[in-house]
Amino acid sequence: MQPIPAAQIRFISSFNTTRAMTTSAINLLSQLIQTPSFSREETAAADIVEQFIASHHHTPHRHGNNVWALSPHWHDDRPTILLDAHIDTVRPTSGWTRHPFTPSIEGDRLYGLGANDDGGSLVSLLHVFLNLTAQDDINTQAYNLIFLASSEEEVSGKGGIESVLPLLPHTNFAIVGEPTGMQPAVAEKGLMVVDVTTTGKSGHAARDEGENAIYKAIDDICWIRQHQFSRISPLLGPVKMTVTIINAGTAHNVIPAQCSYTIDIRSNELYTNQEILDEISRHLQGHPTPRSMRLSSSATGTEHPILLRTQQLGLKPFGSPTLSNQALIPFPSIKIGPGQSARSHTADEFILISEIKQAIELYTKMLQ
Repeated sequence: MQPIPAAQIRFISSFNTTRAMTTSAINLLSQLIQTPSFSREETAAADIVEQFIASHHHTPHRHGNNVWALSPHWHDDRPTILLDAHIDTVRPTSGWTRHPFTPSIEGDRLYGLGANDDGGSLVSLLHVFLNLTAQDDINTQAYNLIFLASSEEEVSGKGGIESVLPLLPHTNFAIVGEPTGMQPAVAEKGLMVVDVTTTGKSGHAARDEGENAIYKAIDDICWIRQHQFSRISPLLGPVKMTVTIINAGTAHNVIPAQCSYTIDIRSNELYTNQEILDEISRHLQGHPTPRSMRLSSSATGTEHPILLRTQQLGLKPFGSPTLSNQALIPFPSIKIGPGQSARSHTADEFILISEIKQAIELYTKMLQ
């Protein structure tokens, strides 16, 4: 057995309590809140995470604005677990009553943009990674760990986790940090946005001529509203389709020759995006064109060892309607993290300090 380096021994002694890790996590999160990190503009935040990892005697790796670190005692014969959380945020919505980039603590609440989504998960998973890997040797750890601070999650960008996964060692499982109240989301709805165009023939509205593309679109939209996909997931429910945008017409007295509309489709794990596209194509008069087929629904069987561990800890698995990096991860994963999804993308966003403390404790128990 190789001895643990003295620098790591110092790290263990300084972080030997959850309180110490929580204090360090809050300090790091406060620094990140002060650093705008909108999607595709995360460079400064990635610099902070990279420097923090290096300051704790790990070798950070970087691709674009994605930063990761590996277990220092790496063994190829062990399974590998990825700990992922994203560093990007949405832009501040209207209604903030405090400055979104000024962290402020009031009682148990830490306010600031990105505190809940996804700063709480990011700093909690990073400190758990640092603490567990500092204690690791071949006799005490049954798996390798990778910590990843990923970018572009809020826009499902191709420069985010999708660009990093091919650069990582073979990975068996992922814990995706997102605000779930520290309950494990074992399934997640996918997303496919489809643009549809119906085509008719223009003519004068005063005469009985032309072929109205809007009427064709209305027929399509009525079918979309009423259609029910037959496979219903016990965790995620049915596939949901919603028409969200419609455009047509050039003048009040001209029969429109074209009408376009957009469908937001939230899939369950029982359908691929291709199967859904094929089914709607058979029924629509218009021509459907998906913007992307990448964001599939995902599900992990509750018999997985980490899922069994969460059940032992009294956590309750559920299906999540919101999208995350899980949609781009091709191996089993769960989504779990401190905070509440309802606080994400809202004015005066906050995380509870007690939630970060609880997350550090629960993540550690899950992985021990």
